[in-house]
Amino acid sequence: MPYRLGADALLVLHLGFILLVLFGGLLVLRWRGALLIHLPAVAWGLAVECLHLDCPLTAWENRLRVAAGQAGYQGGFIEHYLWPLIYPAGLTPQLQVVLGAIVLAVNLSVYGYLAWRWRR
Repeated sequence: MPYRLGADALLVLHLGFILLVLFGGLLVLRWRGALLIHLPAVAWGLAVECLHLDCPLTAWENRLRVAAGQAGYQGGFIEHYLWPLIYPAGLTPQLQVVLGAIVLAVNLSVYGYLAWRWRR
């Protein structure tokens, strides 16, 4: 039981980290110091995705699940848990481009606003 709880806690931590990478710029709007956490998180998230690195949180979760008597899973956290949520059946490439543009626009807007505000 403790291994399963550990794996579940690690799963929640992993999801929280991904949310920090995606939306941490909004925290920076409120707390300037969050920049010191958000930018390294973004750098790590981009490195893992762009360089196709294995995230250690996925390996740790799999080890805990196997120790708990559960089956681990193939692939990474995103492919196993988030891919079905992020890319549901019927999602078109055109819609993906629109959604990606929205994410990019939000983050560029947040950091553009911050740069403007900090210059004043």
